[in-house]
Amino acid sequence: MGLIITIVVLVLILVLISLLYIPLDICIDTRGNRYYAELKGLVKADVEPDEREILRIRVKAPFKEFYFFPLKPKRKKPDKIDEKKRDKKGRKYWNRFTPNTIWRVVKSFEIKKWELDLDTGDCITNAKLYPLFALLNYRTGGFHINFEGRNHALLMVRNRPIGLIKSFFNL
Repeated sequence: MGLIITIVVLVLILVLISLLYIPLDICIDTRGNRYYAELKGLVKADVEPDEREILRIRVKAPFKEFYFFPLKPKRKKPDKIDEKKRDKKGRKYWNRFTPNTIWRVVKSFEIKKWELDLDTGDCITNAKLYPLFALLNYRTGGFHINFEGRNHALLMVRNRPIGLIKSFFNL
């Protein structure tokens, strides 16, 4: 009996550790109107337009798919918490998010793909931006200026939950 419990606990620990290394992908694509965040193989959240509301979020998990509306007004319940107590709780929570912590979290993301195709609508401004974009392409790539009225941005970033935890706690 003790051996079975030990094996079950070890399997659960291995599953939890493996969950820390599953890639988290975030994609913003304005050409294809694709906006999503995905934990590979587990859950995917897509932002989609909706007819009744402005937008809805579709969450797909194994064996389950559901929608929710983040911009839908919520029914207000009467506040029984004193205003001073609520303000103190909020301050304590947000004091942890210093600019350095936010910067470490942003730096933990890896850019997988980056494209910017831009037309400002003014040919003079486009001509002035052309050398800047050429210089940026020399270093990183993915910057394009056009004179045809196309505007497109694509950003795909990846991180792992362990990277977020490390950057948040500065390990």
